[in-house]
Amino acid sequence: MKPSLQFRLSQHMALTPQLQQSIRLLQLSTLELHQEIEQMLEQNPFLEPEDDLPALDLAAAEFERQRNERQSGEDTASSSSDADGGSGDSDAAGIDKADLGTTERDDWENGTEREDFDGISETPSRNNDSDDDYDPMSRNAPTVSLQDHLKAQLLGTRLGAEEMAAVEVLIESLNEDGYLADPLEEIAASLLPGDPEEVDEDTLDELMSRLRCALGWLQSLEPVGVGAANLPDCLVLQLKTQAPSRIRDVAIDICRHHLELLARRDTRKLMSAAGATEGEVKQAQGLIVQLEPKPGRAFTRAEANIIVPDVIVQKSGRGWKVVLNPDVMPKLRINDLYAQALRASRSPRGTAASEGHTAMSSRLQEARWFVKNIQQRFDTILRVSQAIVDRQKNFFTHGEIAMKPLVLREIADELGLHESTISRVTTAKYMNTPFGTFELKYFFGSSLNTEAGGNASSTAVRALIKQLVSAEDAKKPLSDSQLANMLEEQGIQVARRTVAKYREALKIAPANLRKAL
Repeated sequence: MKPSLQFRLSQHMALTPQLQQSIRLLQLSTLELHQEIEQMLEQNPFLEPEDDLPALDLAAAEFERQRNERQSGEDTASSSSDADGGSGDSDAAGIDKADLGTTERDDWENGTEREDFDGISETPSRNNDSDDDYDPMSRNAPTVSLQDHLKAQLLGTRLGAEEMAAVEVLIESLNEDGYLADPLEEIAASLLPGDPEEVDEDTLDELMSRLRCALGWLQSLEPVGVGAANLPDCLVLQLKTQAPSRIRDVAIDICRHHLELLARRDTRKLMSAAGATEGEVKQAQGLIVQLEPKPGRAFTRAEANIIVPDVIVQKSGRGWKVVLNPDVMPKLRINDLYAQALRASRSPRGTAASEGHTAMSSRLQEARWFVKNIQQRFDTILRVSQAIVDRQKNFFTHGEIAMKPLVLREIADELGLHESTISRVTTAKYMNTPFGTFELKYFFGSSLNTEAGGNASSTAVRALIKQLVSAEDAKKPLSDSQLANMLEEQGIQVARRTVAKYREALKIAPANLRKAL
């Protein structure tokens, strides 16, 4: 086959680096965006935060200048007459605070306005109880861990060193719920040196006896139920602390052997298995539901999943408007000093200095693109959010039960954007509303037909199902078929399996598990 050259004309779309960065920034969450910004600030010298230190440095320099003038004025005043001295003192005490207003204004805008700053103090004192040091999670965060709480109680006992060490070993083996993470046999094996199979049986028996004794001491500590091997053991430990009674004995028997029947709300089988009357079973259930299945819950330092909204919905006349959350808006700028130095340092082409100038120019352009793309990201989020609010006005007045059907295509057509862009904007972006903070995707939902020929949002249907279940009779809970019939009576046509799907999405148990004993 003879080789030859051919020319072909074709069209294709190429994503520029700037466009690729814009798309990537658009789909980032707020946390991911701030991580991206921190990384860019470290890599690009032309990029800097607006609230950086130069303004404070200028204020400090101005303070030094005025302090020197004040000292020189005091020296002059001390060598003058009494009348002149009085005038000098008044000048010294009357430093114009307007000259230092920049620092005060910067502190106010940055959210660090200090009540003890008088425009004169060079190193103002900080109060440990000030708002600057306030930790919003400190109120809910436990002060001590479960292990520390238990060890503190051991100090009040008269245990010997070996017994104390055995109890501490078990304490360290607890999980965050307060249960023993491993059986005593495995804990004993981990304490033995070398291969456990080669250890003398007498030594192993002595160690197991000591651990069982230590377990008894551990289970006598607060919170009650700690050190249990499983849920039935934990519940029984708590029931044994109550006064002996027939009902307590029935509750202990149910916890030890019939928890599965209790979970299924099978009253008849539970009465037969426990050998108790219906009234005794109900009273025993009342005792059991008051117990704590996770004794270590109060000491668990759960990592709070704090959601910071990207936009905030505010009442505006008869309607609603959307504003960007200033707390998530990054304040970036181009370093003018470096940019001017770069423009003034042009070198002839072909030299090493010229190549360095070209590389730095590309970094400057990269910084400008980054700032522009971030601004474009927030502008797009604001436009999409406002379009969603305009479509879902009834939600902000009446709640989720008034939600309308909405799909991505409707917002995309209205704003002249692609559906993929709307999908990126509405993912991991949150809106603060009078009814709470929701992801933007929450406001989109499929439609269900109504008898009137209209459409109902699936979100509104789920809210209606939740409302019907919350108002049901606990002794006769509504089945999925009954819920479907009740929705149909209100003009919403929905199948039983669809009701079951929505109910499961709302984490509502089936009717047989919602039935009260």
